[in-house]
Amino acid sequence: MSNPSPRASARKAQRRLYQVACLAVLGFFAPITTVHAMAAPYQRSAATVPYEPVAVVFGAAEHNGYPTPYLARRLDVALDLYQRKKVTVILVTGATAPGYDEPTAMRDYLTRRGVPASRIVRDFAGLDTWESCVRVKKIFGVEHATLVTQDFHLPRALTLCHAAGIDAYGVADTDPGSAGEQEQLHDSGREILAGFKALGQAVWQPDPRFLGKKETAVADALAKAGKPSGAPQG
Repeated sequence: MSNPSPRASARKAQRRLYQVACLAVLGFFAPITTVHAMAAPYQRSAATVPYEPVAVVFGAAEHNGYPTPYLARRLDVALDLYQRKKVTVILVTGATAPGYDEPTAMRDYLTRRGVPASRIVRDFAGLDTWESCVRVKKIFGVEHATLVTQDFHLPRALTLCHAAGIDAYGVADTDPGSAGEQEQLHDSGREILAGFKALGQAVWQPDPRFLGKKETAVADALAKAGKPSGAPQG
């Protein structure tokens, strides 16, 4: 048999390179695609989401005690759910540091808009999405919730909270004006990489950096409002 011509060898090498590139692209997007597929059945609008006792709002960032536009939009969604009587208690979870306090900024934003402080519970150690989900379940005893965040982040939040043992639906902020175009592109791109981390956390379920003792704040707030803390009652 004669050896293949240089042109035929080049075409074969190009085909192999193309196949490798396709596999690499598929592998790169597979985690976030899986996350989106797992979360899709649980995403709702504020009008269609069923009643759950607790809304969990994930922190983003605050500045001088006020939420950034992203975070304010999440809180506006939670406020809408509360006003529609789709939730009874709002649990705000975020990070804290000296001179920096996401949960308190979130609480203050909501109280300024009419939500009683007795209906808001703060989690001060929600350092990332997985840790917030685990703490919501293990520390605050929440088993049923509606998750509130931006649309690009909601699938990951749902996947991780389900992995943590929370029966959750999700309602997203879909307002494109809540952040600039550059910020939206940056966060959407970051979610692709975060898909790898999320699937790893869902499978291996690492302990949060801060867990601590169980708290009854959510159960107490629900009891004060005359609502049970177990399965949703509608």
